[in-house]
Amino acid sequence: MKTDVEELSPTRVKLTVEVPFEELEHAFDETYKSLAKQVRIKGFRPGKAPARLIDRYVGRGAVISEAVNHAVPELYNEAIQKEEIFALGQPEVEVTKLEDNEEIAFTAEVDVRPKFEVTDYEGIEVTVDDATVTDEQVEDQLANLRERFSTLVGVDRPAEVGDHVSIDLSAAIDGEKLDDVQASGLSYEVGTNTMLDGLDDAIQGLSEGESTTFATKLVGGEYEGKDAEVTVTVHSIKVKELPELDDEFAQLASEFDTIQELRDDVRNRLEQNRRLQQLSQGRDRALEKLVDSIDIPLPDAVIEDEVKRRRESLEAQLQQSGLTKESYLESQEQSEEEFEEELTKGATSAVKAGFILDQLALQEELSADNNELSQYVVEQAQRMGVSPDQLAQHLVESNQIRVAYTEVVRAKAMDLVLEKAKITDESGNVVEQETEADEAEESEEAAADSAEAEAPAADAEKKDAE
Repeated sequence: MKTDVEELSPTRVKLTVEVPFEELEHAFDETYKSLAKQVRIKGFRPGKAPARLIDRYVGRGAVISEAVNHAVPELYNEAIQKEEIFALGQPEVEVTKLEDNEEIAFTAEVDVRPKFEVTDYEGIEVTVDDATVTDEQVEDQLANLRERFSTLVGVDRPAEVGDHVSIDLSAAIDGEKLDDVQASGLSYEVGTNTMLDGLDDAIQGLSEGESTTFATKLVGGEYEGKDAEVTVTVHSIKVKELPELDDEFAQLASEFDTIQELRDDVRNRLEQNRRLQQLSQGRDRALEKLVDSIDIPLPDAVIEDEVKRRRESLEAQLQQSGLTKESYLESQEQSEEEFEEELTKGATSAVKAGFILDQLALQEELSADNNELSQYVVEQAQRMGVSPDQLAQHLVESNQIRVAYTEVVRAKAMDLVLEKAKITDESGNVVEQETEADEAEESEEAAADSAEAEAPAADAEKKDAE
């Protein structure tokens, strides 16, 4: 096999391959085996017809075409390995010469990773937020904990903002009651404005058993957007009663005996979370600085594929959440043009970062073993909420094992950058770097601690429900 490479651009090459027919013997053998099972030639059992009769039966041209279709992908893969081409995506293949019993020639145009070296990646300096936890932040966490252990107590007075009420709702349009638009026994917090416009104002001032009617536009359902008269009836009024921040509360809400011990534990947890956030921020900023320091050409097709992948991923998430793209853009205060611009910018940065980490891994001869791949699968499965076996099977069936390998190696390349980086917080303190594996372990421990802290609250809520 003879090969030649022409550089069309820094990110695209044209590969020319010439192969004599004697090197296509394997492809012709496979083709004859396949065709022999499909044709029925008198005097021969299926799969036993000789090649010369198959040539005569289906035509020599059809045989050659089938053999070429079988051979070209294998020849292409052999050629890019021979020429050490790092191909991206599928090639555009054109057969340029096909002479029976003589030679086949074809060209393949394909995007390639640009050639460059990662230099000056040692000693990157970045600044991250301080990890200091304030007394106010500790008290906010304790306030949230008090909320979870709060109880609702009935009051004998008209409803006010912040009260929790049980209400019935019914609607009518032009005096005609809408049987499909009514509800009873709804729990609602006055002042949240999460149901109908005008409902909060209507409820305020009502006592138990009292009703009132107000005008509003209906939301959702068959009558969405219609003007209607809505009647609201209040059945009960309750206020939230919070427990005192004392030793008794500490014993109820945690494994600690005193409120000071609980307060200290809350501070430790917050500091640990801030530490993890700090490390993640340092990682992101170091990578961003590395990417900005290297100027390389990027193949348009690869960026377009990444943009498409990100767009489809977001649309799938919105669909699962029951949201439209229009509502998402409105919540983000973005126009369609701004959204596309941000999507393209993020995709471009991600593609460039991937190339840089891949190249650094090659330069430093980084690789991933089976244990590291297994650990990656376990961590990803935990994040996705599936079993490691399920994820591993999916990766194999969808030919994504190579993607997993690439992610592990890129993470090791990034760890190398972090090991040699200088990360300080806003106060000038040096931040000790940790590998992604260390961060993952700390994250798991933090999650376990959080789950333990929530267990008493969950038990208390279960008892209230009972």
